[in-house]
Amino acid sequence: MSTLWIFGDDVNTDQIVPGRFAPYMTSEAELRRFPFIEARPEFPELVQPGDVIVAGPNFGCGSSREYAAQALALCELGAILAPSFARIFYRNALNLGLPLIEVPAEELSPLRDRDPISLDLDSCELRHANGRIALRKPASFTREIWQAGGLIPYFQRTGHFPGEVAL
Repeated sequence: MSTLWIFGDDVNTDQIVPGRFAPYMTSEAELRRFPFIEARPEFPELVQPGDVIVAGPNFGCGSSREYAAQALALCELGAILAPSFARIFYRNALNLGLPLIEVPAEELSPLRDRDPISLDLDSCELRHANGRIALRKPASFTREIWQAGGLIPYFQRTGHFPGEVAL
């Protein structure tokens, strides 16, 4: 079982990782220690691989800090579920292999912070104490990038980008 972490609407990249903890101020090796360090100081210590973040709309808004998505990817989250994501954050997360899935707010409303859950990306399902949520199936190239661990590992493995003809 994994744990569910609930966050609100319009979570911006400075809330995810405040600028003073940027890799150029600290180091990439330390980046995993800082997600939500101000909003939820316990998060970096307690989050476990496979845990899931659920948030309101516009998750990842604000600046285009790739290290915000990178810090969450280093936590080895199972996914982040929200009604919508900021476009640049979505792209940064995809490039890093961090699964982001859009889910209507009303489907997320029965979930509670720290609930035990089970996420199955293969069957596109989130199971929780009160039932299950069928997740929208992502495009096949998106799943391939997630499975490879990001866009660069995907390219290194296949020799091409998704949608390109292999040489």
